Amino acid sequence: MSAITENKQGLKVLSAGACLQLFLGIIYVWSVFKNPVSAYYGWAPPDVGLTASFMLCFFVIGILAGGKAQSKYSVRILVLAGGIMVALGMFFTALIPQNVAPVFLIYLFYGVIGGFGVGVAYNSIITAAQKWFPKNRGFATGISVCAFGLSTVIFAPLVTMLNNIFKSNINYTFFILAGVFAAAVLLLFSFIKTPEQIPNAAPAVLKGRQYTTLEMIKTPRFYLIALSLMFGTSVFFIINPDLKDLADSRGMESFATYLVMFVGIANALGRLGAPLLSDKIGREGADIIILSVTALGAFGLCFAQGIPLIVIIAFVAFCYGGYSGLYPVLTSENFGIKNIGSNYGAVMIGFMLSALLFPVIVNQIENQITKFLILGVLAALGAVLIVILKIINSKKAKD
Repeated sequence: MSAITENKQGLKVLSAGACLQLFLGIIYVWSVFKNPVSAYYGWAPPDVGLTASFMLCFFVIGILAGGKAQSKYSVRILVLAGGIMVALGMFFTALIPQNVAPVFLIYLFYGVIGGFGVGVAYNSIITAAQKWFPKNRGFATGISVCAFGLSTVIFAPLVTMLNNIFKSNINYTFFILAGVFAAAVLLLFSFIKTPEQIPNAAPAVLKGRQYTTLEMIKTPRFYLIALSLMFGTSVFFIINPDLKDLADSRGMESFATYLVMFVGIANALGRLGAPLLSDKIGREGADIIILSVTALGAFGLCFAQGIPLIVIIAFVAFCYGGYSGLYPVLTSENFGIKNIGSNYGAVMIGFMLSALLFPVIVNQIENQITKFLILGVLAALGAVLIVILKIINSKKAKD
């Protein structure tokens, strides 16, 4: 801990990055926009709901592009560019004319422009955090992505309040958020930078091979990591859109309205807890644990009712958050820290495929027990892939 507290410049960067991550995570609060936006603009709710899918897809594309751009531009510039894109996405959304505009405009402004901007800035902040704390990458990454996850807890009630105030002029909510976001980015972006010389570097991080993204994707380890992420996140992507309905159908009607915020807290705690655990027991060990817990949670969802259902959902949300905190560190552990921005972006393709494919494929299954059994098997398969990764790395260390 003394090495962390002595790194005063690194703590400044980490603090500023965490504050910005709180704002960046606002783009995930689309569930509280869905019905008010649908009513104001006259679009069908299912069409409006697709905005979240566009956002998630371009969030990952932004991570890829932002990581690649780090070879040419500083993380400070990329955080500024990404943050301003998010603010502009909200501003352009506010300019959409009521009752006459096609719904694809909100896909473009909030989903594509906003989602891409979040990805660029998000990746740059995580890269800076890891390079300032190479010996405590789990701690630094955990703080950063935990703040991103807490955004839902903070902004969901705030956005709901603004929506209620401007019920007949929902575009005012987007104007206000665009202004607040732009101000936050302009105030904080200058603090985000990478060190000229990485402090207190762990030998394995810098002296080991520093893979380029092209070199990385030619290795079996890349596919083990990306596929395990794809399989592990599938459970949350299936249950998250229907959390309230699931709670209602399993005897927790009175708790259902609080479930979204409760899950947000568990998600944020996982983002901090999993990478901190990985600092203690190793990256692969921590990942095997959260993948196994996810698998057990999916199996439990086949039958759980009442309080056990809420407990299981909380564990699944914790593990889902844990993937966001752990996989950037797992990537740098296996492929070096020099190109972590672009390398992590490539690993996140597994995350994107999980979000896009599994809700479409698995939701074709009507029987809930069958559905959760399949999801549990997928998460268990993810754990097996990381066991294989651990074996490969152990053999490599001996050679």
